[in-house]
Amino acid sequence: MDLDFSPEQASFRDEVRTWLGENAPTEQRPHEAAPMREYDLAWQRTQWEGGWAGIAWPQAYGGRGLTTVQQLIWYEEYAKAGLPSIDACFVGLNHAGPTLITRASEEQKAFHLPRILRGEVVWCQGFSEPEAGSDLASLATRAEIDGDHLVVTGQKIWTSFANLADHQELLVRTDRSGKKHHGITWVVCDMDSPGIDVRPIETIDGGAEFCEVFYDEVRIPLANVVGEVDQGWGVAMSTLSFERGTAYTASQVRLAALVENLIQLAGERTGPDGRRPAIQDDEIARRLATARAEVASLRAMTYAGICRNLKTDTPGPEGSIIKLYYADVAKQVAKLAMDVLGPDGLELVSRWVPGGWSGHYFYSYSASIGGGTSEIQRNIIGDRVLGLPR
Repeated sequence: MDLDFSPEQASFRDEVRTWLGENAPTEQRPHEAAPMREYDLAWQRTQWEGGWAGIAWPQAYGGRGLTTVQQLIWYEEYAKAGLPSIDACFVGLNHAGPTLITRASEEQKAFHLPRILRGEVVWCQGFSEPEAGSDLASLATRAEIDGDHLVVTGQKIWTSFANLADHQELLVRTDRSGKKHHGITWVVCDMDSPGIDVRPIETIDGGAEFCEVFYDEVRIPLANVVGEVDQGWGVAMSTLSFERGTAYTASQVRLAALVENLIQLAGERTGPDGRRPAIQDDEIARRLATARAEVASLRAMTYAGICRNLKTDTPGPEGSIIKLYYADVAKQVAKLAMDVLGPDGLELVSRWVPGGWSGHYFYSYSASIGGGTSEIQRNIIGDRVLGLPR
């Protein structure tokens, strides 16, 4: 494991920092759905025009083809610059795109990949169901083969940005006769297909990016199947492994900055005794120091994982360790912020957190759910990393 950046990598960091400084959007990201979509797509087009779209994608498919270390540098500088998450483009860039590159036909790649990179389309993920969240293999949305189409009926839930999306990476059950991991198919679904009903779900932090999606005999061409019919579980595992890759680096950098902002805030606010600054309270000071140390530990784990992944083209199961630890630390930091702020934490305005500290606190709970719950991550770690008996 090498923690030192080479002169070439340091020069690359300067290049990234300069380009972001000159081209980053200056307006705040909108909260409403339609303006948010246009904002994210416009920023994606800017990155495409500047040669920074799809930094992890191979150059043969229009990406930048950056090394894993260069990707790390990009995400670090992106987060340090305080740039917004491109949530509406996340699934296309970090789920669907990489999955199509590794598993799709050449025709599917040629049609979809350029549109993702150029910021022309939004993708969403149709995996989770009311009875198949953590136990994804229990999904029940069915698809019957009718000629050259799949006819899909069922429901998905917690589908981020389904109300904005053009395409969906959709898991359906095409065979119910065997084991539940078999008979699943990964297919591209056009979101304007007849029979699709999208219903946004307002969350406790005031957002509405989550949606329910209902399918009533939706016809999807068999040509949209990625991989083979009934063999979609392996394709889905590829998708989730990309989700737990280097893209989480930006979230870690933002979390580290949040801890430093909280330390500064604790120096400005009165502590529990009503006399001294909060940071002079022994328990708060201990928790702040622990938070800073845990964020540093998270970064060290990420660097170790990246060094390990340099030997392979696909992120390994060790990414679940980082995701699990990040979720725990993110919730602890959010809880600490509310304890430092007291009743003032209920305000939805903050100079550091766009949705206010209370919005951040509410949203922090999603870190241990989205992309695979913490319980599932522990199962993956025990099974595929530690090799524990089932």
